[in-house]
Amino acid sequence: MRADGSWADVIGEGRLPRFVLICLGVWISAADSMVTATIMPSVGADLGGYAYFGWATAGFLLGSVMAGASSGLLALRFGLRRATAAAAILYAVGCALSAAGPDIWSFLIGRVLQGLGGGWVVGFCSVAIGLMFPDRLLPRVYATVTAIWGVASLLGPMIGGIFADLNAWRWVFWLFAIQGFAVAWAAYVMLPRGEQGDAGAKVAWAQLGLIAAGVAAIGLADLAGDFTRSGLLIALGVALLGAMVWLDGRTRVRLLPRGAGSLSSIPGAGFAAMFLMTVASMGFSIYGPAILQKLNGLTALEAGYVVAGEAAAWTAMGLLVAHLSGAWPVRMIRLGSIVAALGVLFSIFAFPAHSVIGVIVAGLFLGGGFGLSWAFMSQRILASLPEGEERAIGAAAMTTVRLTGSAVGAAAAGAVANLVGFSGGLTDDTAGAAGLWVFASVLPVAVLGAMGAFRLTGKATAPQA
Repeated sequence: MRADGSWADVIGEGRLPRFVLICLGVWISAADSMVTATIMPSVGADLGGYAYFGWATAGFLLGSVMAGASSGLLALRFGLRRATAAAAILYAVGCALSAAGPDIWSFLIGRVLQGLGGGWVVGFCSVAIGLMFPDRLLPRVYATVTAIWGVASLLGPMIGGIFADLNAWRWVFWLFAIQGFAVAWAAYVMLPRGEQGDAGAKVAWAQLGLIAAGVAAIGLADLAGDFTRSGLLIALGVALLGAMVWLDGRTRVRLLPRGAGSLSSIPGAGFAAMFLMTVASMGFSIYGPAILQKLNGLTALEAGYVVAGEAAAWTAMGLLVAHLSGAWPVRMIRLGSIVAALGVLFSIFAFPAHSVIGVIVAGLFLGGGFGLSWAFMSQRILASLPEGEERAIGAAAMTTVRLTGSAVGAAAAGAVANLVGFSGGLTDDTAGAAGLWVFASVLPVAVLGAMGAFRLTGKATAPQA
């Protein structure tokens, strides 16, 4: 088999079963997020949960953060095969609870369980990528992951929209429960047998606790009711996340690779860029469908596909640039961060102006920026880390950073939306205000993310062993 970084090389040397499982694991998370974004207006109307609109996503992501942050160590402790199968079963149980729950609270608990199970599945897939694929294959593997998100962006809104328009949104979660059990079966069939794991591997409970407290504090800002209390809760959440990074660099059991707490290192700059860019992007997928349905009169299916353009652009651009090498990865990281920030800027004007075309353009810029840069940022971070445990920690940390950014972004967007009246119900006024302020509030965050991307490709250096 040729070791040239080609697609044939990706599935060579016995890697095909693991590659297939990675695709399956990523699919349930990607499709879940796209479908849920489409059906949430129906869920909110049915269960009376507009005040907790952001928590349907933030709760899912909080579970995902906790799972993703511990996935590297749990994979070492229990082995990928057993850990992935158990996580997929937990995800299926969460889907069943959301499907059967009679009120918003049971629905939200189900979403947290889905986040835990799905987050572990995706985290274990990230560990598998970092441990089982050499550096030369990483851009193509990550491009495949991006392609799965693209497929989800096409099928997710269609699935969610059809069920929402039929007032049968609960059946979406039954469908995903079945898929969760299918992934559990696939893990037992496709991953190597006989891997028992290391019973001595420890979990960084203190860091996980700080992450949970930080995300929860930001999430509670949704319900604070005024700007001062919301601002204080968000500041507290950010401080707790900062404390986690500080503590992680000073303990033996770590969630992040060495150097992740310093912007002068490649992992530190890279993780900062990933986190900030993700925070800035979350309002688009969470509030975009509801705003479009209210202000533009679109159906759930139509609004879902408009917003799905973001994920489709991520896929298309990721596949288009996956083969680039030499000086091009650096250029794509920088260009992508700028393009993503422009997507946030365009959203500020497109949603309040009731412009569907403008929203589509904003989504294409936002997703396209991630597609240009994300795989190359991931490759640059992993290439700076030594083989073995440090590489496994770094691979899992990328999932942790992305999910933490998603959870923080979802919670912060919810806080801003509720401050402008979204929690009181979906009206023309509240939808228009959310369309402006949800994006205006994170534009500085997007700019800081671009600065982190430039630092990653400039002065940042590999961490010291």
